[in-house]
Amino acid sequence: MKPKKFEFNVKDRKSINAKLNDFCYLNKPDSFIEITEWANGDGFDITINDKITSFTRGELDAIKMLVKKIDKL
Repeated sequence: MKPKKFEFNVKDRKSINAKLNDFCYLNKPDSFIEITEWANGDGFDITINDKITSFTRGELDAIKMLVKKIDKL
């Protein structure tokens, strides 16, 4: 049996993280947030402690706009 040929793509992805208690006193000292841009640039994976959520750029734009609207109420 002949081994299968696998194709691999290695990508550098932008990622940034921070301690959450620097932004919110309700978080524990070891709480963190990490945001990693998708390899195709169309969105982000957002990790907060042990939860991972993915958003497209458009979804994040909508969230930012709606938060600004709430802040003005």
